[in-house]
Amino acid sequence: MAACTVLVTPLLYVNKQSSLFYYKACNIHRQCVTKKISTSVSRCSSQADPQKKSRPHELVGVVGLEIHAQIQSNTKLFSGSKVGFSAPPNSLVSFFDASLPGTLPVLNRRCVEAAVMTALALNCTINKKSFFDRKHYFYADLPAGYQITQQRRAVAVDGQLAYSLLGGRKRNQIQSRTVRIKQIQLEQDSGKSLHDDQRSQTLIDLNRAGVGLMELVMEPDMSCGEQAAAAVRELQLVLQALGTCQGNMSEGQLRVDANVSVHRPGEELGVRTEVKNINSARFLSRAIDYEIQRQIEALGRGEAVLNETRTYDSKSGHTIPMRDKEGLQDYRFMPEPNLPPLVVYEDRGSVPAGLLGAEGVVVLEGLREGLPELPSVKRARLVRSYGLLPEHSFTLVNEDGLMEYFEAVVKETRKEPRKLIGWVTNELLGHLKHHNLSVSKCPVSPSALAELLELQEAGHISSTVAKQVLGEMWRDPGRRAPEVVREQDLGLVCDSSDLQRVCQRVLDSHPDLVRALQEGNKKVLNRLMGLVQKETKGRADPVLVRSLLEEKTS
Repeated sequence: MAACTVLVTPLLYVNKQSSLFYYKACNIHRQCVTKKISTSVSRCSSQADPQKKSRPHELVGVVGLEIHAQIQSNTKLFSGSKVGFSAPPNSLVSFFDASLPGTLPVLNRRCVEAAVMTALALNCTINKKSFFDRKHYFYADLPAGYQITQQRRAVAVDGQLAYSLLGGRKRNQIQSRTVRIKQIQLEQDSGKSLHDDQRSQTLIDLNRAGVGLMELVMEPDMSCGEQAAAAVRELQLVLQALGTCQGNMSEGQLRVDANVSVHRPGEELGVRTEVKNINSARFLSRAIDYEIQRQIEALGRGEAVLNETRTYDSKSGHTIPMRDKEGLQDYRFMPEPNLPPLVVYEDRGSVPAGLLGAEGVVVLEGLREGLPELPSVKRARLVRSYGLLPEHSFTLVNEDGLMEYFEAVVKETRKEPRKLIGWVTNELLGHLKHHNLSVSKCPVSPSALAELLELQEAGHISSTVAKQVLGEMWRDPGRRAPEVVREQDLGLVCDSSDLQRVCQRVLDSHPDLVRALQEGNKKVLNRLMGLVQKETKGRADPVLVRSLLEEKTS
């Protein structure tokens, strides 16, 4: 691998006024805040009513995405420096990362394999030979003055990502869509600039410089923010299933640029704007929808849409101009002279004898065989194996670890999966959301929940009591369901004589409800049952209560 790591603990400052570099000791601690990604609640008009077609004279949105996914690897793309989000500034920087003279890149095979695995999962064509190039531009956090990327021929091309949305009036209809993947290319990340406006300085942290990226370019096959957010969320799940990218957008592991334009169907595409570095699926949806509406209103006023780069301000909900793109930027692409062509072999038999077993050899056959179960396959299996509704399969797969939790509970209880799903997606997930916990931090284990549900399935407790017991187990994870039921005397009341007295007392207290029931209003029976359950604190046998009430009011 490349030369040893240089430990440069202070941040590097760039003085905005004099453009001189100098070091200044500082002590900065970062606090990582991980946020759950949720797709926007905004809706595309075409999804709300699939039968409704856009009128020919109406402007519609056109959206394409460029996604930079940070490769999950221990070391960087071309050096032996470790990869870490919360490390002290400039502590993970090798001589090559800092672009010191005489240093050379050494390609990380793990990064290549990650890109190839991602391409296989997205049905891409793998280029058996691809090339690295230098893309020249100046940023203070790009020490070499160029980025090593793939401009002439990327590692993979011509793929597709299938994704789905919940549409319809009740948001319970699955709408399947596909977006084409133009290419997947390998490239190195830049460092990070932190601007200090009060001192007119920019702080430079090179820890991220040289980290391996996969750039996925999506064709303009989407029409609104909701579609784009759904596609990004699906890609995130695919990458996490493969283990090629952790996909944490709040830590910059997945960054999205959206290319947005509007046009009339059947006409040429309009002038596009680029909204840069969006770090949440929710913000992505909002930024795209705002930008589409902004362009439609501008054209309606007779104004021109500029070919420019914009950023999204989450506080105002608006996109803001950063710089224009009218002038074609000359990146002065040139072949990277220090890296040979990247060769990927179909199988072990196609590897030249002298290279078989070599460190840098990447073979498609083994990677293809090692592909895990992808999200779309998981959803189909859940629907097929357990008889779940499609929307339930989406909830289980989209929430990290929830599908595994559900299947673990299924194995330990006799309760039907279609009855169990409500407990997992409503009760359990509701508790998790309320306490801002991930499934992995859930204080109630699958076996503990299964034990609770077995008590209900066997008729020992009611569903109301089961929810109460779950709350007790959540507050005190060491307690088991039978223990809580026994200590608080929550067992089901099945004694006919006791329930007869309670039912009669309820009926005597509510003559108006009895009269309505006798006049044919059957819904009143459920209300009377609820009053009985209230009297017994949810412990009454509902079947016996219904029978007694019907008998006494007939």
